[in-house]
Amino acid sequence: MDPQAFIRLSIGSLGLRCTGIELSTGKSGVHRFSSSYVCEIRLRGFPVQTSSVPLITSSEVIPDTQNIASSFYLEESDLKALLAPGCFYNSNACLEIAVFSGRKGSSCGVSIKRQQIGIFKMQVGPEWGQGKPLILFNGWIGIGKNKQENGKLGAELHLKVKLDPDPRFVFQFEDVTTLSPQIVQLQGSIKQPIFSCKFSKDRVSHIDPLSTYWSDSMDISDFETERRERKGWKVKIHDLSGSAVAAAFITTPFVPSSGCDWVARSNPGAWLIVRPDVGRSESWQPWGKLEAWRERGLRDSVCCRFHLLSEAQEGGELLMSEIHINAEKGGEFFIDTEKHMRNAAASPVPSPQSSGDFGALSPVVGGFVMCCRVQGEGKRGKPLVQLALRHVTCVEDAAIFMALAAAVDLSIEACRPFRRKIRRGKQHSM
Repeated sequence: MDPQAFIRLSIGSLGLRCTGIELSTGKSGVHRFSSSYVCEIRLRGFPVQTSSVPLITSSEVIPDTQNIASSFYLEESDLKALLAPGCFYNSNACLEIAVFSGRKGSSCGVSIKRQQIGIFKMQVGPEWGQGKPLILFNGWIGIGKNKQENGKLGAELHLKVKLDPDPRFVFQFEDVTTLSPQIVQLQGSIKQPIFSCKFSKDRVSHIDPLSTYWSDSMDISDFETERRERKGWKVKIHDLSGSAVAAAFITTPFVPSSGCDWVARSNPGAWLIVRPDVGRSESWQPWGKLEAWRERGLRDSVCCRFHLLSEAQEGGELLMSEIHINAEKGGEFFIDTEKHMRNAAASPVPSPQSSGDFGALSPVVGGFVMCCRVQGEGKRGKPLVQLALRHVTCVEDAAIFMALAAAVDLSIEACRPFRRKIRRGKQHSM
């Protein structure tokens, strides 16, 4: 399997210091910097990312160089788009970091307006596409209109901007998951078959090695049962020789919660993701658990929460991702240990001896693990999966992520609202 070239643009080591500068607030006089600072990190074609910026009060302090505030992942087409001139301007795109004092919001009904302190800009250049580790900037730089006034520096921003190669394998299901499609690896215009996917929702066979994991009475063909609960769904991933190398199956049925007709957070459905147990024929080893439920709102979403099952972690479960996917339009489920640690403000515990355990799960070794793009409910989507090269030591490592991607895709359908009443003459659909 040959990976595709990706690069990671990371922005970190943020810090702000202010010397000899005050911000005017109009007629009320002078207002010194508040204790709250945020920045917006912008790159054309990508969603704006935000991060807090710590205030540095000592000239001798250097912000943590290992702290990553934001990351962008770019493939070849992204670089071409960034280097292409815009419609109304000739220059290439820029990385922009705008720093603000205060936060958006209101207090006691009075709107609070943020004040921009300054902005850092860096133009995208051809060196971005060289595929080599490169530090684009590292240090302090003056920002804003008051970069220098009366010989005194104003606001200064510390940051480290770095490029790192981040090759990935790209896979796609050739059809919807329920039709047991082939899974191919994409390399440019070339499609190479790698796996096959076998979906079923039949009664469990007594000779199936997975039958020890789920309950009896799974006659999903029964119409009334299917209308009240969704269970017994199973996906097996086979390699080209026909051997099963990974699987996912529902362990907690998707059922409507009390007083409503949808799967609620209080009682989520769950999948168990398993891989073959090394050295034991027809035996499976639990690898991860995916829970899913529906969040109601102006735009409904399906929340997918994934735990890695690890003996090294107290309690045996390690939360790796919790993502909301638009129920109608679909979206992207991803595992990124770097983003997870920023959101959770906690460091995962490593489980380094088994492949598929995401290495040391640190920002350097971990970072991006996988992402899976799925369509919204009722749409005939073909899941697209990207998987970081550093997390694949063999074909079986990739297979387990295909099983997880299939479970995410099927969860969109499993979380569709249950129909209380069926109109006569109308065929029920999942």
